[in-house]
Amino acid sequence: MSYLRDMESKEIILDSVDTYNKLFGLPTFHPLVTVVDLKEATRTFERGRMKYGLYALFLKNGISCSIKYGRKQYDYQEGTVVSFSPGQTVEVDMIPGNPVHDVLGLLFHPDLIFGTPLADKIHEFSFFDYSQMESLHLSEDERAQFLHCLAMIKEETQHPVDNHSAALIAANIQLLLEYLHRFYDRQFITRHKVNSGIVAQFERDLKECFHEPRQSLPSVAYFASGANLTPGYFGDLVRKETGSSPKDLITLHLVNEAKHLLTMSDADVSMIAYRLGFEYPAHFSRMFKRATGQSPTDYRVAVANARG
Repeated sequence: MSYLRDMESKEIILDSVDTYNKLFGLPTFHPLVTVVDLKEATRTFERGRMKYGLYALFLKNGISCSIKYGRKQYDYQEGTVVSFSPGQTVEVDMIPGNPVHDVLGLLFHPDLIFGTPLADKIHEFSFFDYSQMESLHLSEDERAQFLHCLAMIKEETQHPVDNHSAALIAANIQLLLEYLHRFYDRQFITRHKVNSGIVAQFERDLKECFHEPRQSLPSVAYFASGANLTPGYFGDLVRKETGSSPKDLITLHLVNEAKHLLTMSDADVSMIAYRLGFEYPAHFSRMFKRATGQSPTDYRVAVANARG
């Protein structure tokens, strides 16, 4: 096993399957997709920063490295699957004294799926957006299914190319992603009690965040950070538990607070907008009318008339 030196000071641009395979001294059988077993790697490195131009999935069978996305450590333990998509950058630290990496992976270039059904569906696999925090913890049966799908993809990449190759490879990749989607749903259900606590805290925070005048509008990222989750994972969690997106729930609380202020005070509409965190009163008026069908002023008058 040889080590690549001076990797810490440079960013590795993974813009092709061959670039990744050469990094670890692995053969390339297909220009747009590869199934890798890093136990077969002939080269490695101690630390590096990688910018992905590929979609990637890795199953970690042993503890051989740690991964950091931004400032946060990736939840990447033994027996878990992690995923990356084009545009994401991660920092990888190999465990000292452990040159053998017990990791299996699938990497494919976006060009592989253009013109296939998977191209229209890839955005639905939101686990590609979790990256930083939430990996998928597989059961033994799920792991066996993952490996079976990888084996089918690998077999097809080593098959002589014909008119069916691209469609079959994309179909097998989609099959694997559909299974992972199912497994993530299972993980959500398994963590229902924990998730319920996170949602309950989110609702408490929502109620409290408008008690005092705000400098800016509360965002999904703001609440997700408080739960130590990524916005994508937080959004899916809240939607699973409540049936509504965090953005919709924030808007609902925002409108309810606006209604309270409009009916319980004589404050000018612009002052209410600023109190709620809007930079421009016109944005507040548009949001309120979109949610209620009335402008803030019309709503205030209608309530006053109804009360006599």
